[in-house]
Parts: sequence; C-alpha cells; structure tokens
Amino acid sequence: QVQLVESGGGLVQPGGSLRLSCAASGGIFSIYTMGWYRQAPGKQRELVASITVGRSTNYTDSVKGRFTISRDNAKNTVYLQMNSLKPEDSAVYYCHADGLTVDNGVYNQLDAWGQGTLVTVSS
Repeated sequence: QVQLVESGGGLVQPGGSLRLSCAASGGIFSIYTMGWYRQAPGKQRELVASITVGRSTNYTDSVKGRFTISRDNAKNTVYLQMNSLKPEDSAVYYCHADGLTVDNGVYNQLDAWGQGTLVTVSS
C-alpha cells in the first residue's frame, strides 16, 4: 500500500523559513509528478508547486520567488523550501504523487495524498 509521509511543518514568524519533506513508499514503480497543495480554513485546496520526474517545475503566482520545490527520484521524496513566509501562507500542506504502482507484475495508477502537515506563520 502506498504511503506519503510528510514532515517539516510548524510555527514560524513572518519572514522565516521552513522546509517540508514528503517520502513516498510501498509498491511504487514510478512517480511522474509530485506536488504540494495547501488548504487554509474556509478555502479550497490549491496547488502550491509541482515537479515532474524530469524536474520541470510549476508554481502558483503567490509563492514564486519565495518557494522552491525539488525532488530526489531515487528516494521518491519531494521537498518544498519555503522562504520569506507570510501569514497568508498558513495552511495545511498536502503532498501528492501520481504515477504507477506494481504488485505481482500488475501495474496500477498511482494517485496518492499525504496526511497533511500544518504550517502556521505568525508573530
């Protein structure tokens, strides 16, 4: 069974930095795209950043120049370096992965979410 385990959230002051990590495990054959989404109270979940297996990246406008997404394909791990954090960045951050799993030679689509990690930016 595929698991995405996130870590790195917490409380930080405005202007501070945090680094989120998400490690995928369990029957993974390949991961095409890994991404970070966030959901603030009363708001819809939104894409923050994504990265393909070829390391092409995409960012939502509000985090461009402040956040950097990266991945280690060998470890099936994605990172989100968040700098110059603002109170409006406060949310639960979720990791997502899509690709393929394999089980006894049978391939299936991978579309998995992590459990979420809370980021709070406040003085």
